[in-house]
Amino acid sequence: MRLAVRHVTHFEYDSVLDYSVQRLHLTPLSFASQKVVQWAITTPGIENALSYIDGFGNIVYLVTCGNIKGPVDVIAEGLVDCENAGGLVNGVVCAAPNSVFLRQTVATRPSLQIQDNVQSALSAFKGLEQLHALMAAIHAQVEFTIGATDASTTAAEAYLRGRGVCQDHTHIFLGVARALGIPSRYVTGYLVTGIGASSSASHAWAEAFVPDLGWVGFDAANGICPTDHYVRVAAGIDAAAVTPIRGSRRGGAHETMTVEVRVEIDQQ
Repeated sequence: MRLAVRHVTHFEYDSVLDYSVQRLHLTPLSFASQKVVQWAITTPGIENALSYIDGFGNIVYLVTCGNIKGPVDVIAEGLVDCENAGGLVNGVVCAAPNSVFLRQTVATRPSLQIQDNVQSALSAFKGLEQLHALMAAIHAQVEFTIGATDASTTAAEAYLRGRGVCQDHTHIFLGVARALGIPSRYVTGYLVTGIGASSSASHAWAEAFVPDLGWVGFDAANGICPTDHYVRVAAGIDAAAVTPIRGSRRGGAHETMTVEVRVEIDQQ
C-alpha cells in the first residue's frame, strides 16, 4: 500500500528568531516491508543541514538558522510503500546492542500497581504469546483519551489514571517488557486512519525483540501489530529520545507551536 504523508509543524514568535538549532527525527527508513518512494523536508536552513545515522539507526537532520522574522514551518512529506509483515521489522540496522533496550527511564519505569495488575498476569504466557497478552492487557485497561495526559506523563501516572494516548500505552508496554527481560524500543511514525483524516500528532508504538524471530511491533493504543497502514520513522529508548523536533533557540520570545499530520492512501 502506498501512503502519502504530510507533517507540518508551525512555530510562531513574538520577536525575531536570532538563532535556532533543531534536531529532526522526521525521515523514514527503507527496509524489508517499507520502501520510501520520495521524501523531503522543507524548513529554513535545511539546505545546509547536517544529516547522519544515529546509534539506533535513525536518519537525523541537524538544522540551524538565524535572523528569522515571522513564523517558521517545518514540513516533512512524501510517499512510502508499506507491506503487511505481521508486525515483523526486518532490515533495520541498529548499532546499539539489544541490551540497551532493557534500560528503564523515568518515563517507562513500571509502578507497583502495573507490576501487580499487568506483569503478574503474564506469567502464564511465554515468548511472542506473552507480548500479545501484554498488548491486549494495556489496550483493555488504559482508555485512549486525547488530553488526559501530556508529554511529561510517565507510564505509572497514565496507568493510575486509566487514560492516555499512544505515547502512554507505549511507555507502559516498554516498562513491563523490560521488567520481564525483553528488549523493547519506542517507535514513532504515522498511521493512516481514514480517507482525508488528519490529526495533531504523529503516532507511537513499541517494538520488542523475540529470539529466533527478531523485532516485532506492538501498538497497544489500538491493540494490533503494525500493518501496511503504518509508516515507521524512528526508534529509541522512550518518547523523549525520538521527539520529531527538538532543539534550542536564542530570541523568538513566547514560542507557540501547532502540528498537523495528514496520512492518506495514495491513489496511484
